[in-house]
Amino acid sequence: MTILPKFSRQLLHPRYFLLWCGIATLYLVVQLPYRCLNTLGPFVGRLAMKVMTERVYVAARNLQLCFPEKSESERAQLLKKNFESVGMALFETGMAWFWSDQRVKKHFKVTGLEHISKAQQEGKGILLLGVHFLTLELGARIFGIYNPGVGVYRPNNNPLLDWLQTYGRMRSNKAMLNRRDVKGMLRALKQGDILWYAPDHDYGPKSSVFAPFFAMEQAASTKGSYALIRMGQPAIIPFLARRLANNQGYEMVILPEADDIPLDSDVGTATALNRLVERCVMMAPEQYMWLHRRFKTRPTGENSVY
Repeated sequence: MTILPKFSRQLLHPRYFLLWCGIATLYLVVQLPYRCLNTLGPFVGRLAMKVMTERVYVAARNLQLCFPEKSESERAQLLKKNFESVGMALFETGMAWFWSDQRVKKHFKVTGLEHISKAQQEGKGILLLGVHFLTLELGARIFGIYNPGVGVYRPNNNPLLDWLQTYGRMRSNKAMLNRRDVKGMLRALKQGDILWYAPDHDYGPKSSVFAPFFAMEQAASTKGSYALIRMGQPAIIPFLARRLANNQGYEMVILPEADDIPLDSDVGTATALNRLVERCVMMAPEQYMWLHRRFKTRPTGENSVY
């Protein structure tokens, strides 16, 4: 389990100079009023569409695979709004890491905290089913302000970014766990902790089973969820943080406990969790992380969809 990281003098090495400049710039920019950031973010996102051509292709392809019933113009509009959210996500990450608790709370309204209280009163550990929204960092920060928990993450390969993201995420949470530390996750649940867990990315063939996700009948879905839920016996509570229109800030939505997740097979569990993820995504589809290669792992003998 990761505790609050200590700063190392090695992080001041000249090779990190440009990265420090970027961090300092982000820190300064997010001191601007939220209205300014909410104008600047979408502008940066539209610029990103011209530069991140490979990611634009991936996002467009994901939308095509997931929503074949939508027209090309509908998907194109959704793609544009999605990349505007990508630009805004840069500043939202800085907001999550650098804003005070008071300022974060000022821009959030929160619904559904009673579902967390109910599970805690029943003595259950909580598997907080997160979704890879572009507001992910900010959502984890506001949730931790009200209910500090344990986050599951992949350590960054860059030591400075790893230190910074861990510091930022632990400003309002207890600890961080490597996503491979299943024993640590089970321990946290059995101790009655809240475990932030996102099962909606493709983690490769060794860690996955195939289950439906939107219109894709065969989406690689983490099989670890089955063992984690079966052994940890947690309350499964989905949540999301979505950006509101017209500079109204954000809303954190905590949904009621999902008490009907099947545990007869890893595929059945993955299918049910994917349906929960779909429900959350459809509450703000333009803010989901569509630029991830969600369907990169395919069944044996099937060609890449990208």
